[in-house]
Amino acid sequence: MKPAQARLPMLRLQHVALPIPDGAQETVRAFYSGVLGLAEKEVPRAVAHHGFVWFAAGPDNLELHFIPDRLVADPEEGRHVCLEVEDLEVYRRRLTEAGRQLFETFPIPGRRRFFCRDPLGILLEFATPLRRPEEPT
Repeated sequence: MKPAQARLPMLRLQHVALPIPDGAQETVRAFYSGVLGLAEKEVPRAVAHHGFVWFAAGPDNLELHFIPDRLVADPEEGRHVCLEVEDLEVYRRRLTEAGRQLFETFPIPGRRRFFCRDPLGILLEFATPLRRPEEPT
């Protein structure tokens, strides 16, 4: 039997930081703001010289950060960011119109989803929770 652990205060995700190649900021803006409709946030002056690009990505000040780095997305990698959307078909259509290749993978009960890679190779999952978990995926 495991020893009891002290309860910690609730954590919350504040941001996800993803590496991008140096100079790819406009590509990030065109896709995440232009295609996905995320609002760009002002980067604090103290770190603006690093070339970061930040977006609002949900309630409670959740943010998506892109940071120039020598480590970039591996097109074979399965690590990904999941973006929950209200209308999966709207995003499927927008991404297809933007020339992104979409693909499906194994089903998960309680949600419909698909994947695509952004213009820099970052793997994204788009998901919509179903109203009733017993609905087919």
